[in-house]
Amino acid sequence: MSLLSLDRPGRARAAEPDSGPPPRARTRSLLTALVAVAVALLPVRAWVAEPVHVPTGSMAPTIRPGEHVLVWKLGVDGADVHRGDVVAFERGGRLWVKRVVALPGDRIGLADGRLVVNRHVVDEPYADPDRIDSVYFGPVTVPEGRLFVMGDDRRDSRDSRTFGAVPEDAVRGRVVAALWPLHEAGRAVR
Repeated sequence: MSLLSLDRPGRARAAEPDSGPPPRARTRSLLTALVAVAVALLPVRAWVAEPVHVPTGSMAPTIRPGEHVLVWKLGVDGADVHRGDVVAFERGGRLWVKRVVALPGDRIGLADGRLVVNRHVVDEPYADPDRIDSVYFGPVTVPEGRLFVMGDDRRDSRDSRTFGAVPEDAVRGRVVAALWPLHEAGRAVR
């Protein structure tokens, strides 16, 4: 259609431009697109990666209270995690985030806030020993098929010292990055 049309002989007037689909059709198209994106993301969240909120300070200073982190699930199970990995695992119907400090068969303990695994003191740059001195635990041996997990803030963490070693098959993935708050987004979690 031409942008000019004649309303009287010899006089031109501007034609109204085509305004596209009616508002109801636009709303329907937007909703369809949102549903398609949500459906496409469901498998990603179920099998690839998932954002997880960490409400407590038990992983400070590595993960601060209220941060959201990205849990990478693809190809991760409890049998292939390593000592020092930060993992998400299922317990009591929710996801928990803690650090793996001992593997099946390891003998683990805390002596004056220092982690001791198989009679060797472990260097833990993520845990401040001055904040966790006079904390003692164990030693205990980690059963086969289980992982011993602890929060980095040993004084303020409910972890394997409280509820026991975690079954390897409860691990849902490795924590790989901070997502929120925005100024922390993309920071690697180690």
